[in-house]
Amino acid sequence: MRSIILLICLIVSVNCSEKVILSSTISPLSDLMVNKINSLNTTWKAGKNFEGLTINQIKRFLGVKRLLQSSNSIVDLETIEIESNIPNTFDSRRVWPNCPSISFIRDQGSCGSCWAFSSVEAMSDRTCIGTNGRTKVQLSSEDLLTCCTDCGDGCNGGYPEAAYQYWVNSGIVTGGLYNGTGCQPYKIAPCEHHVPGPRPNCTDEPTPTCEHKCQKDYPKSYKQDKHFGLKSYSIERDVKQIQSDIMRNGPVTGAFNVYADFVSYKSGVYQKHSNDLLGAHAVKILGWGVEQGVPYWLVANSWNTDWGDQGYFKIHRGNNECGIEENIVTGIPKN
Repeated sequence: MRSIILLICLIVSVNCSEKVILSSTISPLSDLMVNKINSLNTTWKAGKNFEGLTINQIKRFLGVKRLLQSSNSIVDLETIEIESNIPNTFDSRRVWPNCPSISFIRDQGSCGSCWAFSSVEAMSDRTCIGTNGRTKVQLSSEDLLTCCTDCGDGCNGGYPEAAYQYWVNSGIVTGGLYNGTGCQPYKIAPCEHHVPGPRPNCTDEPTPTCEHKCQKDYPKSYKQDKHFGLKSYSIERDVKQIQSDIMRNGPVTGAFNVYADFVSYKSGVYQKHSNDLLGAHAVKILGWGVEQGVPYWLVANSWNTDWGDQGYFKIHRGNNECGIEENIVTGIPKN
């Protein structure tokens, strides 16, 4: 009977209340978890992503506070005018190929800085898009993470809404310019993703100290290197409004609840089969599409390219899967 229900879910692309939920006793990083997910014949495939890490180390990567505790609204909720012709498929990488930041997968290391990474990623993309490709920047997650005192608690988590407001009020310097230079590169090392066995550099990292200066020999001063946002805003939980804003201005920042099965994602359209909540995570949404009849959001993660589908994942679109559609924040660059 469950297999019939799952088939119906796939055909009509709905979030069925009878969706199979895996036992909370299954270790999220085990072969059993991978095998159980794949045996469901669901809309996605699982595999091993975090060899050598513990689940507590992975929880460290989840650094969004908004979904886990209430906070006052920091940015205005904006009603987006809906485009008259929204395509079935949209990929910002293809629409704006002259903006290299859109295709760049970052690595936040062992720090709960996803809120900073997902924010500066979309800000960088929108800065390039807003100038028709003239300003190609990789804004600094280091600058935002360390110097935004109202954004939360650095590597212990923060608020994407506050990150965008900081962009408007204080500006953010560059972290890299695709030639290995930038005012403030990210100081926390990757977790040695491609090394088998226990991984170095994956212990909890403290938040680096805020420095109002650029690295040695960088040609600009910290103040001269700042890039600003014109305004920041959040978008209603409305698929067409989110799509329309991405079509006009570029990728947005989203946040969602992460459950135990998500860490094993490899391909396909993710929908949760676990009720074991690990934390909340911020990501960059850059497009959408339909795969085997299932609508999805196309999302860039900040866990390096060896996680998931070369650093990307797809998540079910239209049913607010794991809260992904109710936590959209973004902004317009000041060009």
